[in-house]
Amino acid sequence: MADPRGPVLLRLARSAIVEALGGRRVEPPQAAWLDQAGACFVTLHRAGELHGCIGSLVAYRPLADDVRENAVAAALEDPRATPLSLAGVAELAIEVSLLSALEPLPVRDELDAIEKLRPFVDGVVLRWGFRRGTLLPQVWESVPDPKEFLAMLKRKAGLDPMFWADDVRLERYTVEKFSEDAPVDEGPIGYGPAAAASPPPLERKPHRP
Repeated sequence: MADPRGPVLLRLARSAIVEALGGRRVEPPQAAWLDQAGACFVTLHRAGELHGCIGSLVAYRPLADDVRENAVAAALEDPRATPLSLAGVAELAIEVSLLSALEPLPVRDELDAIEKLRPFVDGVVLRWGFRRGTLLPQVWESVPDPKEFLAMLKRKAGLDPMFWADDVRLERYTVEKFSEDAPVDEGPIGYGPAAAASPPPLERKPHRP
């Protein structure tokens, strides 16, 4: 049975983007689980290409707010995003990934890290000093080899892919992924004048899925 949260989250993300571009504001859905703290990544594709991906690694605000803020940031603020008009929102395919809590992944060395990674399951965060990078579990679909996955993660953190140090720290998480598998009818969202401004932006993390 399909998870009933999926359509709610996807609609919430899409309506937030429409509103941010001047479309009509839609009253957000009311559900207790949306008011609980949650962390998500919102990934947008346009014409089959990545448009933007922004997310939160730690749950620090209501899930509904996290989805809306990350959706708008992925659409309009990700450095990879191309110019987007209100009409262009219909071209976006939206994916929302709900993150589990981060779990420390103790490792002795790089080889131990490679052996402990769980392909197609783990999202991974790498920290070293002020450097930090993460890759969602979806990346395993294009990079199934753990050694290559870790090298890509190091590049994501701004490090050389051959780099390793004893004080590298790894964390992992899993995701529940919800994706649009058909064109979305924009009718109920509408493109009329916005009724209210979007809330001020909070901290966001760009991500390449």
